[in-house]
Amino acid sequence: MTSSHNPTDASGPDRREFLAGSSAVAAAALLPKGAHAADIKRFRHGGFDISVVSDGFIMLPVSIVLPDATAEERPEIMRRLGGTPERAPFHTNIPVIRSGDDLIVVDDGSGTRFQESAGKLHANLLAAGIDPSAVTKVVLTHAHPDHAGGTVGADGKLTFPYAQYFVSEGEWQFWTDPNFEKVMPQVLHGFAKGAQRDLFAVKDRLTLVKPGDEIVSGMRVLDTRGHTPGHISLQLSGGDGAGHQGLVITGDAVTSNIVFFEHPDWHFGFDTDAELALKTRKALIDRAASERLALLGYHWAYPGIGRAERNGAAYRFVAAG
Repeated sequence: MTSSHNPTDASGPDRREFLAGSSAVAAAALLPKGAHAADIKRFRHGGFDISVVSDGFIMLPVSIVLPDATAEERPEIMRRLGGTPERAPFHTNIPVIRSGDDLIVVDDGSGTRFQESAGKLHANLLAAGIDPSAVTKVVLTHAHPDHAGGTVGADGKLTFPYAQYFVSEGEWQFWTDPNFEKVMPQVLHGFAKGAQRDLFAVKDRLTLVKPGDEIVSGMRVLDTRGHTPGHISLQLSGGDGAGHQGLVITGDAVTSNIVFFEHPDWHFGFDTDAELALKTRKALIDRAASERLALLGYHWAYPGIGRAERNGAAYRFVAAG
């Protein structure tokens, strides 16, 4: 699934660098101390106890982060993201949610097959006193390698050995197509191979879901297609005591809390369907602002919790206190 606006067509080297993780280790110095192994952020929303655990961070090149920005706009935005003019770090914030007898992880990070600055989830869970074998459910917002690459550990065993896995029907159908090399552009072949590796590893314990389905009571699947054909987000019911009725866990529907709040008409280079992703992103941010929804973003500055406010024709992200 591609669109007429596909900024990655001309950025093959940047995409290959992303998959290979080159320069990520040297770039660790860009982040403030503790940024990729931050103290665990714990909070409650409605009936859910939530811990945000870091998987580390990934480095993204400016051509992917800001394909629509002018040459004059790019350096300042990349600086605000904590990077250099060429690339910037994006945190990876993984919610671990207690609901009754269930312990639910939303996305399982990069594992050992991706950038060396990521893949910290397992160690950080243990450091936080969270036993991976106690996890009962893993929800994958989508099957990109920084979200599903931690499904299997370096030892070849499942990171969460007793968990049931959930992914959308659309995501499964797209990435597991046996003819992907014929029907997908070549630039997606590496992603498809990784997605098949991760999804097939849990095929016997995988539940396919649709928008509107519940993972557990009060945790509903949202349709946020565009970044990938079956990308989902989650909405948790209840309040947080600060006036927010509902919490949306965005996955990559909104990849940056700086870029896309302030520039809602800009594209993102890794969106499979660029125009649908843009439409989805704008609608989600606008709904969050209108309904005073709390938000939790996977790649936002740790711990990625806050809300959206309108700011003229755009928005601003207000981090939770």
